[in-house]
Amino acid sequence: MSETVLVVGGGGREHAITRALSPDAEVYALSSNRNPGIAALAAGTETAEETDTDAVVDYAESVGADAAVVGPEAALAAGVADALNAAGVFTFGPTADAARIETDKAFQREFMAAHDIPGTPEFETFDDAEAAADYVESVDDDVAVKPTGLTGGKGVRVTGDQVSHEEAAAYVRDSDHDEWVIEERLVGEEFTVQAFVTDGTVRPTPAVQDHKRAYEGDEGPNTGGMGSYSDAGPALPFMTQADYLDAVDVLEATVDALPEYTGVLYGQFMLTAEGPKVVEFNARFGDPEAMNVLPVMETPLLDVVTAAREGERLPEPRFANRATVCKYAVPAGYPTDPDSGAEIEVDESTVDAAAAKHGGDALLFYASVDARETGLFTTTSRSFAVVGVADDIPTAEAIAADALDAAGDGLRVRKDIGTAELVRSRVDHMASLRD
Repeated sequence: MSETVLVVGGGGREHAITRALSPDAEVYALSSNRNPGIAALAAGTETAEETDTDAVVDYAESVGADAAVVGPEAALAAGVADALNAAGVFTFGPTADAARIETDKAFQREFMAAHDIPGTPEFETFDDAEAAADYVESVDDDVAVKPTGLTGGKGVRVTGDQVSHEEAAAYVRDSDHDEWVIEERLVGEEFTVQAFVTDGTVRPTPAVQDHKRAYEGDEGPNTGGMGSYSDAGPALPFMTQADYLDAVDVLEATVDALPEYTGVLYGQFMLTAEGPKVVEFNARFGDPEAMNVLPVMETPLLDVVTAAREGERLPEPRFANRATVCKYAVPAGYPTDPDSGAEIEVDESTVDAAAAKHGGDALLFYASVDARETGLFTTTSRSFAVVGVADDIPTAEAIAADALDAAGDGLRVRKDIGTAELVRSRVDHMASLRD
């Protein structure tokens, strides 16, 4: 019997999810934009706000969905998983309460401290912006300054890196947020491990390193993620296998304290000289990290979803021993003043040509674009990503770099992601910290 699965969300992450599900299920999709990559794979699409629980449930029922996968964090925070489950549509995604592990950073840290989760940094929480700002000005050590709610990956300021203590305090006072987490600045190399979770079982995927800063050399403001890479194996070049397993131990300890959690748990870690510490948790696949792990996953994603639905033990996911490099093309001015509503052209033939040239695979994932009758238009976020897949990182990077010829006028890319020079700098940085 064929399965019908609803995917909620219209970004690059959801394009990757749809691509992973479509060989084995009839997929329908609902999002606020019309993603042409998703539309090409789906049996049907609906345009509505992902946070509109009534619209999501109505569409799921109209297509006879047997299951749903929710991509965006805002939809989880709005209770879309709760509403779908209440309507009898099993949802591979946490309830709004369980999603607080991402959506409420104060809760996240207090939860971690209460349950002695390994890798918990030192922190203080505040429910008054003025008190938080005063605290930032009073401490000598560098700190990370975080609003407790969702900020699309752009809300954190780090003293000693991006801003001074005075600038961080002014940021707090000038913002619209009252509740804050102020925590120790973690020094090291960031990486992500995502895991499939249900009934207390954790099935990790390979580690990925995302690149938040807007410009080459890790300069500029934070973004939703300009690109990412993974290696041909579970760890990254600057990590040991023990580092990876320590990160998995953190995820398992977290799930032990959240036994009813269902969906993807994403751990963003800082590999410090003392080992991995938790930067944050997310309650869903990362974007772009989903585009690194799903294309090399050999176990059907549908098998994971249906096992969770049936209360069966999750399968051990198998991954091809291949490296990936993902690079995003973003609107001019992104992230501070993106050129929204600009018509763009994407030459998909360059993606196939790049793969043929280097002997690997190349994939294009559409993200926050809107396909209209008159053409393809930008929104305020990232437009599309290309992913090179090969036996090693340098070849995957060469594929992604050539595939980026698909990006026409009005789009910008961060070209250094996955390059030998950048990866070597990460290895050297960790070696210097561990000396």
